[in-house]
Amino acid sequence: MEVSQVLEVALRDLKRMWKYRWWLAGLVAMNLSDLFIMAAVFNGIVNRALIPDYIRFVAPGITAIAIFASSFSIGREVMMEIRRDVHHYLLSLPMRRRELLLGRAVGGTIRGLVYAIPFLILLVAMEGFPDVETFAVAVLSLVLLAFSMSSLGIALSSISKQMDVQATVRSLLYFVLFFFSTVFYPRRALDQFLAVRVISHYNPVSIVADLLRASFGEGTMPTTDQLISLPLLSAVISAIGMLLYMRAMMR
Repeated sequence: MEVSQVLEVALRDLKRMWKYRWWLAGLVAMNLSDLFIMAAVFNGIVNRALIPDYIRFVAPGITAIAIFASSFSIGREVMMEIRRDVHHYLLSLPMRRRELLLGRAVGGTIRGLVYAIPFLILLVAMEGFPDVETFAVAVLSLVLLAFSMSSLGIALSSISKQMDVQATVRSLLYFVLFFFSTVFYPRRALDQFLAVRVISHYNPVSIVADLLRASFGEGTMPTTDQLISLPLLSAVISAIGMLLYMRAMMR
C-alpha cells in the first residue's frame, strides 16, 4: 500500500470540502446557535446542583457533535458519486482499491478535524488551557471519532441509492448519537433510564464529550471500559463502512 496514493485521495476530498462552504457555514451557525442561544437559555433553567454552568458543560459536547457532523458529511458526496456512476472513474485510477477506500475515510477524518479547530479554540478561550495529558487522549479520541463517523457516513451512502431512505436512516442515527449521549445532559440524569444509560455509556460522542470536559476540568474521565470500547467500535464501524463501499462500487 502506497501512503502517497492514500494522501492524494484524502487531499482531493479536502479540496472538495470548500465546494460546500455555504453548507458548512450553515452547519457552523447551527452549532454555534446550540451553544450560545440554547445553552444561554437553559443556563437559567437547569438545576445548578447538577450543572453549575450549562454553557461550559455543553461546549465540549457541541464540539463533539460538530466533528461528527462534518466527518459524516463525506457520505453525501459518496452517495452522489454512486448515483451518477462517477465511482467507475475512481475505480479506473492507477491505485489499489484498498488505497482508495482508506483515502476516502482519511479524507473525511481530516475534514472533520479541520472543522473542529475553531470549536477547540473557542473551548480554550472559554475554559483556559487544558490538562496536557488528558487533552492528548481527547485529541486521539477526536481522530477516532472522525475516522469512524466518516466510515459510517460512507457505509450509509453505500446501502441504498434512494435519498429518502438514506435521509431517514441518517436522521435516526443523528437522533440516537446526539440525544442518547452526555452532550446535552449529565450522566446522572440519564442513569434512571436503562436503555438510554447503556447506549450513552458506549456512545462515542459521549466518550469524546466527557474527555474534552475532563481535560478542561469540567468533569471526570470516562471509565476504562469506555476508553477501550472507543477504538474497538471505531475499528468495527470503519471495517463495515469500507466493505459496504467496495460492494457498492462493484455493482
